[in-house]
Amino acid sequence: MAVEQYTESITLREMKCVVGENKFGYVFPQGDVSSVDKIEQLLKKAGGKPRECDLEDFSKGGKGKAKPEYVITFNDDINTVIVVECKNTVKKHCSEKFNRPSVYAVDGALYYAKFLKQEYNVVALAVSGTNADNIKADAFYWAKNQEMYTVLEKAKDIILEPQNYIELVRGNKLKKAYSLDEIRNMAIDMHNSLREIKVTESHKPIFIAGILIALNDEDFSKSYSSLTSYKLVMQNIQNAIENVLKESDIKSSRISYIKQVFSTLQDNTKFAEIPLGHSKSITWYIEQLEMKIKPMMDYADSTVDALGVFYHEFIKYSGGDGSGLGIVLTPQHLTEFMCDLADVNKNSRVVDICCGSGSFLVTAMSKMFKGANPDEIENIRKNGLYGVEFDDGLYTLAIANMIIRKDGKSNIFKGDCFNRDITDELREKNINIGLINPPYSQKDVVELEFVEHLLDILTVGGIGVVVVPMSCAIGTKYKEIRERLMEKNTLKAVFSMPDDIFYPTGTNVCVMVWEAHTPHDSTRETFFGYCKDDGFVKRKKLGRIDALGKWESIEREWLKLYRNRDVVDGLSARHCVSYKDEWLCEAYMQTDYTSLTQEDFQQTINDYLAYLVKSGDKDEIR
Repeated sequence: MAVEQYTESITLREMKCVVGENKFGYVFPQGDVSSVDKIEQLLKKAGGKPRECDLEDFSKGGKGKAKPEYVITFNDDINTVIVVECKNTVKKHCSEKFNRPSVYAVDGALYYAKFLKQEYNVVALAVSGTNADNIKADAFYWAKNQEMYTVLEKAKDIILEPQNYIELVRGNKLKKAYSLDEIRNMAIDMHNSLREIKVTESHKPIFIAGILIALNDEDFSKSYSSLTSYKLVMQNIQNAIENVLKESDIKSSRISYIKQVFSTLQDNTKFAEIPLGHSKSITWYIEQLEMKIKPMMDYADSTVDALGVFYHEFIKYSGGDGSGLGIVLTPQHLTEFMCDLADVNKNSRVVDICCGSGSFLVTAMSKMFKGANPDEIENIRKNGLYGVEFDDGLYTLAIANMIIRKDGKSNIFKGDCFNRDITDELREKNINIGLINPPYSQKDVVELEFVEHLLDILTVGGIGVVVVPMSCAIGTKYKEIRERLMEKNTLKAVFSMPDDIFYPTGTNVCVMVWEAHTPHDSTRETFFGYCKDDGFVKRKKLGRIDALGKWESIEREWLKLYRNRDVVDGLSARHCVSYKDEWLCEAYMQTDYTSLTQEDFQQTINDYLAYLVKSGDKDEIR
């Protein structure tokens, strides 16, 4: 049997707050506001909710004091409160005339608000149901002493963090902390609904990114919820995309391509039949992306590529891990580690010639902003970040990512990174840092050729940090390319990364640090790191996560070893290498035997036996 406490618990969880003191203010439960005399008196005036009472009627309050589920106050806005009313079933969400406050959630929330608005600006939130996936929510704003409230239409069936209700009322950007769970749940929901209306795989990323781009058009953002037909919404999305992309100096051919996808979707009869405002309608997608994903992308302190993570999760459910559709997302902590190896800062100029959704650029941008003044930040936005992407969908995701961050959108090139015109233009930009995770197992171009091309674009002494399969670091493969690389560039360091860092894909990788246009001196030692333990663990449905909070200290140790070029048994080594040699720490480091256990020995035996079985070497097993 559904109980109201479940609804209350879901509401607090979605609002990301607790009863009592929070950073933003205070959450008072069940009308227990004796410490705030003004609210206390207004709730006493309201009294217990009557069974029937029109909103204009102030005479029918019951005995005692009103007890809303929660009253929320703010430290930095003492004139605004949120009042929350919950019901355990969506059948009790609202009446036709909002005049039965003791029975329905909306009616009750507005009943409380009409008394509180005598002294406060009030956000009234009504939540019904005990299943987070099917919960109903409506929010209203009733300004102090005003006769009538305003419906916060964009917050329908979405529960925001308390501060974001204030930002929504003020017309400001919403910001929220990164939540993988929320991204994953939303990705599954959207994927399933788009599959039902037969949206093609190639159109899905452009649909998502196109809406996010359109939301950067102020007129569209303010007006889409009042549009009256599916066709009108689709046309307005296309117009908004054109407005935003023209302002961002995106080529007209690219704008036309993105608009054409929405023109095709406009003819989707299944999509058109879903009434506006209903779940899975076109306005539902816009609201979900505006209220949930975009605020994570706008989060000031975040280096996370929330859009890339969302889309990675989104297409997982199209079959496989997404690699077949061009998505192998570089893990967030790996992009940060690589940026730190390159010492990305406010004076850097960064390029990713295989930028995908823009993960490296997003992370680099956040690090470049730290310590920068407003003029420097503006210069970073205009001249600090460059990308190249061949795939139509990923290119659209990348420009959406950068546009939402008010950054570098015109510096994302659509095309082949080996194209001479693109290459020549990038060479003129004085780019001193390159970060790439090149496509793996391509038929015509191998990974080290992407590395070679990246370094060729950088300035003399520029730093290229790349993550590539370990096969690129074995002396028996790609000898000609390895020789060419070292003829022009210095291999400063190589880090062997955890075997499952790209889980669920199985590629073992290493990170290489190169200095561009400085021939490699094989009489000077290269630094090698054995970074097999990043502290991450696998969790069901979550993949690899930093559940134990170890990553920050581990990364700090790895960077210290690299910068000091320290040799520590079991962790690092230095060795002189040429193009003919192996470029991995395993070949040169000393084992720290003091740290070995019986379990380590047994695991090594098990791994070796598994290798023999897999390779079919029956003689060795015997």
